[in-house]
Amino acid sequence: MREDIVVVDEKDNFLGTEDKEKCHDGKGILHRGFIAMVYDSDSNLILARRSKKKRLWPGYWDGTVASHVREGETYEQAAKRRIKEELGISCDPKYRFKFRYAAKYDNKGIENEICAVLECSHNGKINPDSEEISELKKAKKEEIQPDKKKYVPWLLTALSKDKYLNNNLNRSEKC
Repeated sequence: MREDIVVVDEKDNFLGTEDKEKCHDGKGILHRGFIAMVYDSDSNLILARRSKKKRLWPGYWDGTVASHVREGETYEQAAKRRIKEELGISCDPKYRFKFRYAAKYDNKGIENEICAVLECSHNGKINPDSEEISELKKAKKEEIQPDKKKYVPWLLTALSKDKYLNNNLNRSEKC
């Protein structure tokens, strides 16, 4: 099924939309993506193992939810939508920062993104979509080692860009 996502220039200006699969072919087309970090009340990051069905980085550990922005959505709206779809929870993630990266996965495709990082906290039950997530686990940020054979590149980049993630997460920002 075709899914159109937002394509942008180097300054994150909207250029239009394109099929998600096409954005990940060849050298890739620069597009908007995000990683949503959901923490529990003990400041553990909830990590998600990507389903083996994923085209890119199947079976790798990721931030709680990572996906793409559709036309008409803000980063926050896209993250809220995907958190609900992938985890079955409602959340109001807060935007923290964004970065530009590109990473190739074998001969299967490439990520070429402006990636926003968002955060929220949640302490209740989570019902992961098995098409997207095969497993969940909790970890302290400092426990996540920069292992490129275990973690997706955008998670490692997000963690390296801001060592203070979650330090200012207001506990009233609950999912």
